[in-house]
Amino acid sequence: MDTPQSHEPQPLKKSHKLHNVCYDIRGPVLDHAKRLEEEGQRILKLNIGNPAPFGFEAPEEILQDVMRNLPTAQGYCDSKGLYSARKAIMQECQRKQIPGVGIEDIFIGNGVSELIVMAMQALLNDGDEVLIPAPDYPLWTAAAHLSGGHAVHYLCDEQADWTPDMADIRAKITSHTRAIVLINPNNPTGAVYPPAVVKEVLAIAKQHNLVVFSDEIYDKILYDGVEHTATGALADDDQLVITMNGLSKSYRCAGFRSGWMIISGTLAKLNAQDYIQGLNMLASMRLCANVPAQHAIQTALGGYQSINDLILPGGRLLAQRDITVEKLNAIPGVSCVKPKGALYAFPRLDPKVFNIKDDQQMVLDLLLQEKILLVQGTAFNWPEPDHVRIVTLPWADQLGDALDRFANFLSRYRQ
Repeated sequence: MDTPQSHEPQPLKKSHKLHNVCYDIRGPVLDHAKRLEEEGQRILKLNIGNPAPFGFEAPEEILQDVMRNLPTAQGYCDSKGLYSARKAIMQECQRKQIPGVGIEDIFIGNGVSELIVMAMQALLNDGDEVLIPAPDYPLWTAAAHLSGGHAVHYLCDEQADWTPDMADIRAKITSHTRAIVLINPNNPTGAVYPPAVVKEVLAIAKQHNLVVFSDEIYDKILYDGVEHTATGALADDDQLVITMNGLSKSYRCAGFRSGWMIISGTLAKLNAQDYIQGLNMLASMRLCANVPAQHAIQTALGGYQSINDLILPGGRLLAQRDITVEKLNAIPGVSCVKPKGALYAFPRLDPKVFNIKDDQQMVLDLLLQEKILLVQGTAFNWPEPDHVRIVTLPWADQLGDALDRFANFLSRYRQ
């Protein structure tokens, strides 16, 4: 009788599906920051749009409604979400003039992040392609790869207020392209696209029968009187638009993990029943989203919009946007297009001045020398190592000090 041979245990490796998945907003440089914190050093984290640590707290009436409804939030709800919350989202669609959205066209998720992955998994087969902006919010790229697809990045034009390069979009469409992503207002650039730009993207998508994913999580964080128009409000009735939004930014409820996905296009939905069935299946598999946090949605959307106190003249977010742009543009070799929305700046570091070849090494060196944590531009799938993203959430004096230290760092930094 043969006796089993003993073998040395082999290293347990991650799935090959993760080979092209990356999320450097919480990547290797953050690991160094955690090590420094464990040593007792204080790190200014300008790497993630997390409002609460900087004093941006959820409105009191939202907190009260969540607490008041906790006794009835102990069980599962409908897999798409609470009726009252979805009705409030439906009414928000009416306010934003997105036509034909009913209760059953709305899915509530554990943040928009969960819904992005669901939307990609329900759509993509192996080898399918999704057009995603460069720079992007990297979860979109990660979700495409995790779902078996390929992210194909179309360029946004820094010289044109970071709007999409239409010629580049057209050049990158192939027989494998299934969808195009718009992030508007944009993370990381802060761009807000005029309706004419969105309409042109929609026209290209319609010509090639592409699903349009529109990430609009920052739609209420707008500066200088700029207005945002929902993509779904500009699309034809036979065009499928999937809109993402939630509570994390405009209502400072990032930890609640409460986001939603809206399907619009009345005629398009008739042709997309199989895809929608796939979304229903994935929604059912996770049973439901976080129920207590869903009780915040109706109050948030229907109540006083306190975000306006922060973005209008005299508001913290506007003041912090202004000091960020002013300080960055005063640094020799640095230029920054003024963000029209969101919570970030995406400055360019002139390669002729700084000669940066490895932008991740640059942000690591900044962390080690100045104890400031940024994210390198290539983490947002920007093709050149000549940008960084800066979160504009700290108080103005704290932000000003950090940018002065960044300027001092750059004055002596070369690769």
